[in-house]
Amino acid sequence: MPAGHDVTELLDDWSRGDRDALDRLLPLVYAELRRIAARQLRHERAGHTLQPTALVHEAYLRLVEQRNVEWQNRAHFFGVAAGVMRRILVDHARRQTAQKRGDGVQRVSLEHIAELPSANQIPVLALDHALTRLEKLDAGLAQIVELRVFGGLTIDEAAHLLNVSPSTAKRDWRTAKAWLTRELASESQS
Repeated sequence: MPAGHDVTELLDDWSRGDRDALDRLLPLVYAELRRIAARQLRHERAGHTLQPTALVHEAYLRLVEQRNVEWQNRAHFFGVAAGVMRRILVDHARRQTAQKRGDGVQRVSLEHIAELPSANQIPVLALDHALTRLEKLDAGLAQIVELRVFGGLTIDEAAHLLNVSPSTAKRDWRTAKAWLTRELASESQS
């Protein structure tokens, strides 16, 4: 990951209206954003129309459009980036579903949630609905899921970005997995 100090300084400058800071920020965050996008899309169905570069560019454009954001640090930036990627993938899945009326519904891999039915593949829209419910109950749990599933981060990377210990991140991840497993299983039965 990029050096936190440089990224944080550039985010501060950008928040204060320095457009040149944005140009200097891109090279520092692009590789990490592309790595996150590639990891996420590696688990998508074959023939997925979004490619990592397109996902990064769309995410970056949406991040640039953010107004009045007081970027706290690089963790905040990458957390917001993971959320933006989630919305892009969900929007893409909705468009695909509307076009195909259910055939080839986009699915997202939850390789770390072994208890889920259907070979660890669930529709991205079902996950989005469950995450929205989880956010209302516990925003921190939802954030670790968003970082891991949509951001493609490991437990250690998520812990670092959330500024918590790896053991706390593991505990939160286990709790979130259990909650999601229950929610998604009950949703698939209804």
